[in-house]
Amino acid sequence: MPAQMTWLPEPDPGTKVCFGFDGSETGDFTAIKGETVDGLLFTPRWNGRPTIWNPADHGGRMPRAEVDAAVDDLFARFDVERMYCDPPLWGSEIDAWALRHGEKRVLKWETYRAVQMHSELERFITDLGSGRLKHDGCPITTEHVRNARMAHRRDGRYVLAKPLEAGAARKIDAAVTSTLAHAAASDARAAGWGAPKSRKVVHFTR
Repeated sequence: MPAQMTWLPEPDPGTKVCFGFDGSETGDFTAIKGETVDGLLFTPRWNGRPTIWNPADHGGRMPRAEVDAAVDDLFARFDVERMYCDPPLWGSEIDAWALRHGEKRVLKWETYRAVQMHSELERFITDLGSGRLKHDGCPITTEHVRNARMAHRRDGRYVLAKPLEAGAARKIDAAVTSTLAHAAASDARAAGWGAPKSRKVVHFTR
């Protein structure tokens, strides 16, 4: 992602979107990222702030009630097709979102699955490089993507990891969440999301 880029406003209310969610409790960031049906990756806003939470800004613990309220607001403002959520530490909240917003829309997607995560990272990198996927210039996400490193496994696959030389100070959570949002949108498009609906033609015979 470019270093200098205007941070675009979020899409208009009612826009067709998919979301990704990755949550933490005390150390890493919690993030919600979105992608429109035409391939714009963006950071939503809630109460004028990006939906990326640093626990250090909230006394060292994640403001769960605030994140919960933000999810409800996003589902109310956008036409949400699906949301992929990484469940560790947030299983109860994700279950509640599925009950409120639909079990076919709010889905658990475990990022610790090496095979699936490697595949989605490959798709994310390829689509971003080809221009199929664009982004809104969110500076937090840009920083997290720059921080992310490929941690190679013995089986030849890789996952995202923090840079070893920087310890835990440099975060990558918005990069992981971006991958989840793109996975949700890509899977939804493969299932027909955004495709023009066929019109039935009725023929009259005499």
